[in-house]
Amino acid sequence: MDYDNLATLAIAFGLGLLVGLQRESTKDKIAGVRTFTLISVLGAISGFLTLEYNNPFVLPVLGLCITAMLIMANIVKLKKYEEADVGQTTEVAALLMFAIGAYVVLGNQVIGAMIGATLAILLYAKEHMHGFIDKLSEKDLVAIFTLVGISLVILPILPNKTFGPFDVLNPRNIWLMVTLIVGISVIGYFIYKFVGKKTGIISNGVLGGLISSTATTVSYARKTADNTSISKVAAFVITIASAISMVRVLVEVGVVVPGALGVVAVPIVAEIVVILVVCSVLFYLINKDQSDDKMPEPKNPAQLKSAIVFGLLYGFILLAVAFAKEEFGNNALYIVSIISGLTDVDAITLSLSELMREGSLQATVGWKLILLASLSNLVFKGIMAVVMGSKELAKWVMLSFGISLVAGLFIFWLWPNSWHL
Repeated sequence: MDYDNLATLAIAFGLGLLVGLQRESTKDKIAGVRTFTLISVLGAISGFLTLEYNNPFVLPVLGLCITAMLIMANIVKLKKYEEADVGQTTEVAALLMFAIGAYVVLGNQVIGAMIGATLAILLYAKEHMHGFIDKLSEKDLVAIFTLVGISLVILPILPNKTFGPFDVLNPRNIWLMVTLIVGISVIGYFIYKFVGKKTGIISNGVLGGLISSTATTVSYARKTADNTSISKVAAFVITIASAISMVRVLVEVGVVVPGALGVVAVPIVAEIVVILVVCSVLFYLINKDQSDDKMPEPKNPAQLKSAIVFGLLYGFILLAVAFAKEEFGNNALYIVSIISGLTDVDAITLSLSELMREGSLQATVGWKLILLASLSNLVFKGIMAVVMGSKELAKWVMLSFGISLVAGLFIFWLWPNSWHL
């Protein structure tokens, strides 16, 4: 007895049972748990017959028979019920289960099982998906389709080779980094959509760091200009958003050069811990009755214009880093990191990560440059908070950012190179 064939048949049987169970729960009049199980098993049997008799016509003939049966069932349903459901979900699912039953025999069992399980989940999640889609605004759809265009339309057609001076400008590589940054921001934006506009101040800071810590700083600083009573809350949100932006930096390093993450992560995490301790003290001091926990509505994080601007900035920083390293050595990279970090810490982080991936920059130097860029960005956001916000906000931000900067500089100067994972 061939137990492999029995295992294959059992997989087809189980997948048909799973999908049929879901269809049965919706009280579908075309096919339920028994019908779907039989269709899946028939697909597996057709695969066995194809192999046994080396006949390529068995599978399409039985597939056409299943299709004819589904058509007849729909005709009967239309005649029997005055308001019959004319959707095609069950019919397409039945044909797919027949194909999956055959594929687990003729193809890859793991892929077949994954597709069958995914189909069951997709059918089950129908109502939840419809509810989610109903909540989407025009701005949300623009964000989704812009991200799709950036990642699945523009990215594949870009040339995967280097151009220009210093041989560092790779269009596909640059746009891949754009996709990464836009993707992270879009994830944060849709977490905001799921959580809702009314969330706790901790969630506001976390979401603000995921979407844009700079935009969060500007939003909350402007709020304090009209309402000074929320200055302490605003300082807390701005500080925790800055901590999350450093977590973003670690994610970016992990994606581009995972081998260096063990060296880069430990000192950066130490700085994040310091900032979180400051946040904890601020949170303790906050009077809950005075807190305003309304999250400002974020702008579309997947604007094509912003993506192009980031791509140009990233390309410029790639050239600046290559030029500084070539002409002045690694020491000049510290100046480049400080200047670049003022406006955008993501671009310089990705540029330095690319150098570490190529092996032209040691991770023990790379983490210092990334930390310096993050501290520079902290200074920039602190200045914006002081200029745009209330005097009370300026006091708390200068205190929280001042402690974070001093701790960061101590880590920069005193952290032993041997302390890493």
